[in-house]
Amino acid sequence: MKPEHSSFSSLPFQIRLISIFVLTSVLSLCMSLFLNQNINRSLETINSIYTSNDALNNMSSSLASLQASIQEYLETKSTDSLNEYYQYEQQYKDLLSRLNTETLDNSSGSMEKNIYNISQSYLDAADQAIEAKRARNTAQYRTMFQETSRYYQFLTSYIYSLNNRQFASNSISYQSLAASLILLERINFLVTIAMALFNIFLIIILVRQITKPIIKLAEASDQVAAGHFDVELPPVTSSDEIGAVTQAFNQMVTSIRHYIDRLKSSMEAEKKAQERELLMETHLKDAQLKYYQAQINPHFLFNSLNAGAQMAMMEDAEKTCSFIQNMADFFRYSMKSLQTDVYLSQEVELVENYLAIMNVRFSGEIHFEKAITCDISGIQVPCMILQPAVENAIQYGLRNISWPALLRLEIEETDTCIRIRIIDNGCGIPKERLEQIRNGNVISASPEKNSNGIGLGNVQERLKLYYNRNDLFSIESEGENKGTMVTIRVPLN
Repeated sequence: MKPEHSSFSSLPFQIRLISIFVLTSVLSLCMSLFLNQNINRSLETINSIYTSNDALNNMSSSLASLQASIQEYLETKSTDSLNEYYQYEQQYKDLLSRLNTETLDNSSGSMEKNIYNISQSYLDAADQAIEAKRARNTAQYRTMFQETSRYYQFLTSYIYSLNNRQFASNSISYQSLAASLILLERINFLVTIAMALFNIFLIIILVRQITKPIIKLAEASDQVAAGHFDVELPPVTSSDEIGAVTQAFNQMVTSIRHYIDRLKSSMEAEKKAQERELLMETHLKDAQLKYYQAQINPHFLFNSLNAGAQMAMMEDAEKTCSFIQNMADFFRYSMKSLQTDVYLSQEVELVENYLAIMNVRFSGEIHFEKAITCDISGIQVPCMILQPAVENAIQYGLRNISWPALLRLEIEETDTCIRIRIIDNGCGIPKERLEQIRNGNVISASPEKNSNGIGLGNVQERLKLYYNRNDLFSIESEGENKGTMVTIRVPLN
């Protein structure tokens, strides 16, 4: 399962990189705009500090020009001087309109108000002097000119005093603003360094997010390239391109591991199959060797039995003919290779022939019962799996008993197999011997007891190798003189 990630780390690497640089750029821009705005505001304040001094200087200059134009007109009565008077008068009035006319607690405000009031009286006296001059009233324009000169002296003194006062005040403000500008300059420098460090910090984090998984991926790739597929897979820490590459690498390594495991399992299964086949061939060869050792020129014996059967038939000895014919059929079947598959019905027929031969030997004392409750035609089994069990029952179970001997063959079909039971009422099997048989430590029948050379151990081992199962052969006995039951299961699949 994929790990949960934050919304930012799940974004593609390109978008994250652009976002970080845009963020730092926007922060730097906002900080620069904020500092520049404060610096511009301070500069504007500095510029406005001496504006009042400049206005008073202009007022003083305009007042001097106005006074000079009045004096020139009174002396020359020229049109040019009169025009200059009106021009300077309007200019002076404009400057007066910027002065404070309200009553204030500070001295500078009171002085501005006094300048404004005296200037109004000055302008009135100047207008009267001009009008008296134009009316040729010499006495009056001289008197008004003197009044104007007196007001002019007052105004000059007031303007000069106010200018000095404001200059001193503005100098203090300028020093304070100059200190503020120095502080803003330092703040700007520190903010610039802080933003640079912040950018470096973000870049380091981003680079670590990129390089750390790449380094782990490279280390894991080196291990895989060296053939160590059990390497610890690098974790998927993001959903970006690097996370996609890491996840693809992990899936590739996992797939390679599974392929190697399947390949190992296949090789092991093939090896086991080869070993099982080799072991089965060994057992088959051993069984065939025992067959050949137990037979003395089987072809000559088989031909001789056929000749004896023909002779008995010519002499009308039916029992002898039947016996010899059963012997011939038995040897014919025994001459087959153990590697050949046979039908179950042929195995049953062989058991019947063998019992017919044994009953001649035991004078018909072995009673045989057969109970087949299913269709066994077409069912193939390994060769010689029933006769050794029947032979074992006769040789070790029914041979030396004092009660009537009974041998029963049962064949029935279950959900998964054809179950074959060979049951005798003989002397049974001791527990130690039974345990040996169940463990596979079965001692083969000895030639001294007229055995065909194939014991139960060989049958059990061949069933195991043929069907690749361990639960197809079992033998049971309740104890001494309580008989034995051999069960063989033939899988239906």
